[in-house]
Amino acid sequence: MNLSDAQEFCRQYTRQHYENFTVASFLLPRQIRQAFYPVYSFCRWADDLGDESPDNQTALAALDDWNSQLDDCYQGRADHPIFIALKPIADEYSIPKSLFADLIAAFRLDQTKKECDSREELLDYCKLSANPVGRIVLHLAKTTDEESLVLSDKICTGLQLANHWQDVARDKRRATSGGQSDSRRYVPLSDMLSCGYSLEDFQNEVYNPAFVKTMSRLCDWADSFFTDGRPLVNRVPRSFQTDIKLFIMGGQKIVEEIRRVDYNVWSNRPTISRWSKFRLLLKALLG
Repeated sequence: MNLSDAQEFCRQYTRQHYENFTVASFLLPRQIRQAFYPVYSFCRWADDLGDESPDNQTALAALDDWNSQLDDCYQGRADHPIFIALKPIADEYSIPKSLFADLIAAFRLDQTKKECDSREELLDYCKLSANPVGRIVLHLAKTTDEESLVLSDKICTGLQLANHWQDVARDKRRATSGGQSDSRRYVPLSDMLSCGYSLEDFQNEVYNPAFVKTMSRLCDWADSFFTDGRPLVNRVPRSFQTDIKLFIMGGQKIVEEIRRVDYNVWSNRPTISRWSKFRLLLKALLG
């Protein structure tokens, strides 16, 4: 496959999996938007290798192969359309291979570690699963000074945490494509126990004051990362500022929706309506 065909493959693949209105945002310059397609395609394909495999061993083998193809890509031997499209982007914007490798490591970790006992463990996971994405975006924005990278990590960690709190029930009820349980718990055990919520309560999906207290604390924690990371908006080029605002406001909106249902994420998965997304877009555009 030639480069043009590979780029078109990534564009179509991204549009088929367009679940996030800030992905490859139309607000970005066309050149940067085109660069997003292979980056997003890489992440989504790797995610599917982990989630759509019939068992953990098959997923790990598939992710090992994906990592080998990443090595080949950076050595100029790409043959998969995603890597063919990704190679010139990585070269042009000097994106370290380690950022993509960290994402694969996170997907591998999903296959072997299903529970989180402390906030420190969860932050270590975010360093692999979320923060590399923001750093890749900053490479595309050509804003890679250390302070900007740290601020990006804050925002991405906040987004990952908000997503975890939104999907507590979905993660706990997960099943592989073969129907076997793939239950995951990202709610730190230490937070649960300090609020009087037991592991047995979690397994039984008990909604009580202790669970409300746990989730309230965790939502406040997630929110703090958005506040800490907000100065990044004024450090990136103007063409990226609205998108960064949308990422922050989108994460804050998820937290707001969790609070709106009184933290009962067992019965209600908080979502952002299309109208809310439109309002967020207007708010970001108007500053």
